Amino acid sequence: MSVFQGKVCVITGAASGMGRELARQLSEQGAVLAISDVDGEGLEDTRDMIGAGNRILVDVLDVSDKQAVLDYPAKVEGALGPADYVLNNAGMARVGDVVNTPLESMEQVIDVNFWGVVRMTKVFLPQLLQTKGVVTNISSLFGLIAYKGQAHYCASKFAVRGFTETLALELDGTGVGVCCVHPGGVKTNIARNAIVDHIEEGLSKAEMDDEFDTLAITPVDKAVQIILEGTAKRKRRIIVGADAKIASFLQRMMPIKYQKVLSFYTRDKKAL
Repeated sequence: MSVFQGKVCVITGAASGMGRELARQLSEQGAVLAISDVDGEGLEDTRDMIGAGNRILVDVLDVSDKQAVLDYPAKVEGALGPADYVLNNAGMARVGDVVNTPLESMEQVIDVNFWGVVRMTKVFLPQLLQTKGVVTNISSLFGLIAYKGQAHYCASKFAVRGFTETLALELDGTGVGVCCVHPGGVKTNIARNAIVDHIEEGLSKAEMDDEFDTLAITPVDKAVQIILEGTAKRKRRIIVGADAKIASFLQRMMPIKYQKVLSFYTRDKKAL
């Protein structure tokens, strides 16, 4: 029997991509779901995919809305019971270098990707302490390495990593599991949906999307399988994809020079 059988699993960013796949796989394992996203139409598509026979709570929720997040745990507990698993997957991507990207764009990415994780973790901790549950926060490969044109995204994901690893230390011995996930290139639409504030001269948005498609090597169902297996085992760090494993190793071995090595790697991949 799956460890998720009958457990209340809270998933943000569930209208598409990894969030939708998390909902699908957890529903197949008998979980009780509370799914949310800012995209109400996409959420309904997720609900339809899962089927009406599953116990599921669906809410349009913006994790950057502090009051909405504060109110959400009581709604989940009232409808389904206290949370056993909280999977903070909601996030957004914007593209642009530091010089040309408006400050407001950077603030928005940090507010969703980092503060959204902090808010959701903080408000659900009382329930997780009660159930001895698990919080799984989605960082990124870009929470391990830097990448041009992604300073605000990298900053948000490095921050998720720092917050989650510190939380794990603080909750040691409480019975609550804390997992930090670092996916590499996963075949989702996150890059195609990214807002472009500034793009490298000579590179079009279509070319940028094609570049991501070339580098995204992990199917979304496989990525989610790895995340759920790691969550079930309460692994503190979950690396998803061969690219993320290679980049993580290079960063540890060559904290500065890894950037040059990875630039050669990505150039060669784009040439294939």
